[in-house]
Amino acid sequence: MTPLRLSIERLDLPLVHRFTIARSSEDVAHTAVVRLAWNGLQGLGEAAPSERYGESVDSVLSYFAEHPLHASDPYLLDGILTQQIPSAARCALDLALHDLIGKDCGLPLYRLFGLDPQATPVTSFTLGIADPQATLDKLAEIADHPIVKIKLGRGDVRADVEIVELVRSAYRGTVRVDANEGWTPDEAVAALNELRRYDVEFCEQPIPAGHPEQLQFVRERSAVPIVTDEDSLTAADLPRLIGCVDGVNVKLAKTGGLRGAIAMIHAARALGFKVMLGCMVESQICATAAAHISPLVDWADIDGPFLTKDDPFTGIRYANGKIVLPDGPGLGVGERAAVA
Repeated sequence: MTPLRLSIERLDLPLVHRFTIARSSEDVAHTAVVRLAWNGLQGLGEAAPSERYGESVDSVLSYFAEHPLHASDPYLLDGILTQQIPSAARCALDLALHDLIGKDCGLPLYRLFGLDPQATPVTSFTLGIADPQATLDKLAEIADHPIVKIKLGRGDVRADVEIVELVRSAYRGTVRVDANEGWTPDEAVAALNELRRYDVEFCEQPIPAGHPEQLQFVRERSAVPIVTDEDSLTAADLPRLIGCVDGVNVKLAKTGGLRGAIAMIHAARALGFKVMLGCMVESQICATAAAHISPLVDWADIDGPFLTKDDPFTGIRYANGKIVLPDGPGLGVGERAAVA
């Protein structure tokens, strides 16, 4: 059996609009693409690291430079994907291995996982923090989309409520909000009890992570359901959130790939949480990988392909917001021809 040969490269993804959340802004997203060659096949993976978790594209590149891959069988996932590998790097490797296995079997991943491709959810489209007119302009571009998620939490609770009111004045679909740790507990309670007037489905991570008792304080006083993101990285984080939140957001970059994500989804179900499957700002590689397991969840926020332009890869499509999976083997991700 031939050895697995790994190569890695940076990927810069210009965005359609500047993307601003409570703690940062970006015009270009930066990820790393892993390619695994084996037995005449190539597996694709992607790392979408976040500084919030102490990772970067440079740290991913350094990890693989310092830890060459010594393996010859992509099916030996437990032995290759050890917990010693940082999450973003492990995610890239996990995706590339699953892509190889699917291609070796000639089957799309959703079939290997025993999932129904027709059972994918409708994804939300995220509106980053912006001034009122820019928010309305972005909303107009996707006005027929059935779900939007509005980023909040940039230091002015009144302005946050007014933005949601503004969106609601022009939009009749489902609205979700995400404060990205931007509120104090008291601000969260005040904001959410104002926002209930605008039929908000749920609020994602209203307060800084690491304080489940404060999440419980907010949940007990809020008419809007609470979903974690920064507080729920892996399955191991979930027991301490019992009674504190209504749901959890699962992201491949946090869980270290598909195996960790599936484990977290099943743990969340066992503990009675609803589940959202999210993404970073990333290419079709990560977005499509997550989409393959989306039939397992209640909500999806897999909108990376909406936010980027000139993505060099193809993968999932959307039918009025519903995720449509590719049926090629493995991830089913293709590469666009380079423009001369």
